[in-house]
Amino acid sequence: MKSIEKKISSAPTCCGVYLFRDSRNRIIYIGKAKNLRTRLRSYTGAASGLDVRKREMLKTVHDLSFIITDNELEALALEANLIKQNRPKYNIILRDDKNYPYIRIDLNQYWPRIEVVRRIGRDNSLYFGPYIPASGLRETLSLIRRHFNIRPCRYSTLEHVKPCVQYQMGRCPAPCGRLISRETYMKSVDEVIDFLKGKGRALLDTLRKQMQGYSKKEMFEDAAKTRDRIAAIEKIWDSQRVVAPGLGEIDVVGLAGKGNDTAIVQLFIRDGLMTGSKEFFLKDTSDLSESDLLHSFIEMLYSNRIIPPRLLLTPSMPADSGTIADWLTGKKGRCVKIAAPQKGQKKQLIEMACKNAQVFLEQHRAVDYEFAVAGIRNMIGLSAIPQSIGAFDVSTIQGTGSVGAFVLWENGHFRKSSYRFVNIRTVDGVDDYSMMEESVERIISNMTEHVPDLIIIDGGRGQLQIAGRILKKIALSYYPEIIAIAKDPDRVLTAGGAEISIDDTRPASLLLRKIRDEVHRFAITRHRKARTGRMLSSSLEKVPGVGKKRRLALLRHFGSLEAIKKAPVEDISNIKGFNMKLAKNIKNNLPV
Repeated sequence: MKSIEKKISSAPTCCGVYLFRDSRNRIIYIGKAKNLRTRLRSYTGAASGLDVRKREMLKTVHDLSFIITDNELEALALEANLIKQNRPKYNIILRDDKNYPYIRIDLNQYWPRIEVVRRIGRDNSLYFGPYIPASGLRETLSLIRRHFNIRPCRYSTLEHVKPCVQYQMGRCPAPCGRLISRETYMKSVDEVIDFLKGKGRALLDTLRKQMQGYSKKEMFEDAAKTRDRIAAIEKIWDSQRVVAPGLGEIDVVGLAGKGNDTAIVQLFIRDGLMTGSKEFFLKDTSDLSESDLLHSFIEMLYSNRIIPPRLLLTPSMPADSGTIADWLTGKKGRCVKIAAPQKGQKKQLIEMACKNAQVFLEQHRAVDYEFAVAGIRNMIGLSAIPQSIGAFDVSTIQGTGSVGAFVLWENGHFRKSSYRFVNIRTVDGVDDYSMMEESVERIISNMTEHVPDLIIIDGGRGQLQIAGRILKKIALSYYPEIIAIAKDPDRVLTAGGAEISIDDTRPASLLLRKIRDEVHRFAITRHRKARTGRMLSSSLEKVPGVGKKRRLALLRHFGSLEAIKKAPVEDISNIKGFNMKLAKNIKNNLPV
C-alpha cells in the first residue's frame, strides 16, 4: 500500500480519470475527478468514510494509474468509454450493453429509403427510436413496406434499369425504372416521417380524404389500397400507448431497490408515444447513494450510442448532473436537460416507471449464481470463488471445416462480446486433440490480460492434458484453474486426476453443464456457418467471370445459394457490377 500512497501523493491536481488494478494487473475500478490528487487521497486518508464496496475494493488494490484530461467533460466521456471496454468488477455495469436499433431515413439520397441501424451517425439523416424490444421495430417496418410507397432495396444510388420482382409484386414503386416521379415518391417519404413522428391522426385524415377522392373518381382499386393502409395504421396506432401527449421527446428512469439489489426501468417516449422500455437488474448496490447510482446508470446507458432525449426525467438528480447534462448535449448535438419533477404529469411518468421497476424487481427470478460458483469452488477445491469461467469446444465433420470455439461466463451472465472462434488451419483429418490444442493456443494468446478464473474443456482427459500443456507455454499474467467435462455420465475431470460427478441437480452442477452446453452450441453454430459459406463459395467459384468481389455481392444480396438459383435473371443483372450476359452465365452454370 506504500507504493500506492506514494503515487497518490505525486498525482496531479487537475481533471482526469484514475484506474485501480489488482495483483493480476486487471482493472477493478475506474473513476473520474476534478482534482485527481484530492480524490485519490480520499481513499486512504478517510477510509472509514468509504462505503463497504470501496473498502472491500481497497483490500485488493495493488496498483493505480491515471489519465489527465483538459476538463470534466472529457473525463466523463473517457471514464464511460473505459468502463465499457474493461468492465471493472467494482463499477456499475449494465449487462445488456448492445446498441439498440433505430430506423434511419437518409434525406440526402435522391430516392430515400428506410433502413435499420444500430449506430448513429452525424450525417443529417433522420433517426427514429430506439425500438425496444426489436419486435416493435419489425412490426413497424413490415407495415411501412406493405402500405407506404417506399423502395425496399439497399442500393445507395439508383441507375435507370429494368424494375425487379418487388415492383411486379406491388411492393416497390420502381424509382429505378423511373415509373414514379420524385415529387410523388417524396410525398410517400413525408407520410412515413409523419407516421414515425407520431402524427398518425393527421396522416389518417389525409388518407381518408385521398380515399374519398379516389372513390369519387371511380378509382376503386386505389381507394381499396388506401382503405387497407388506413386500417393498418389505425391498428398499430391503437397498439401504441399514448402516455405524454404534448411532451415531445423524453426518457424516464424508475428505480426500485430491495436488499443489495436494484431494478431500473427506462421508458422511451417519443412525441407522446411510448416506443419501448428496458429493464436492468443490478446487484450489490446497497452501499451506493441514489444520486451516484443514477449517475453511473446514465453514463453507461448513453455511452452505448443511444441518442439522448431532449429531456431526461429521474426520481432525484444524479450526482454531478450539470456535467452529465453537458455530456449528453454533446452527444445529441442540441440541449439536453435532466429534471426530477415533484408534481404534475412528469412526476406521474416517474411514478409509472418506478412501479414498473418494482414489479420487475419482484418478478426477477435470477438464479443465485453466487451460491452456484461457491459450490464449484468447494466441489473442485479451488483457492477462490471463480468470478469468470471460460469454455472451449471444437466442431467438425470428418475433419472438414473444423472450428474451435470459446465462450465466457462472468458474474452471472454469458458475456457474448467475449465469445471467440477460430477456423482450424494446421490440422488435417479427424484429430480432436490437435484441434483443441490449436484452439486454446490461438484464443488464449490474444487474451493474456483477461484470462478467466476457471477454464472448462469440453472433452476427456486427453484434451485436458493438452490444454494444460498449452497454457503453461503461453506467457500469462495469471494461470487459471483448468478442468474438463466428459459425458455419459456428465462428470468433471481435474488436472490432479480426480473425477467428480455432475449428473445431478446441484446449482454448481447445473451451472457447469450450462456453460459446457453453451460452448457446444456456439461451436456447432459457427461450424455450420463456415460449412455453408464454403459450399456457396465453391459453387460460385466455378462460374466464369465471378470473382471474390462478385461472389460476396451475390451472397449479400440474396443470402443463400438457393435464393440465387431461384432469382430471376433480371434481379441478378440489377446488382451493381453485373449485367444481363453475366447474369445468364451465372444461372446456366449453377447446379440445379
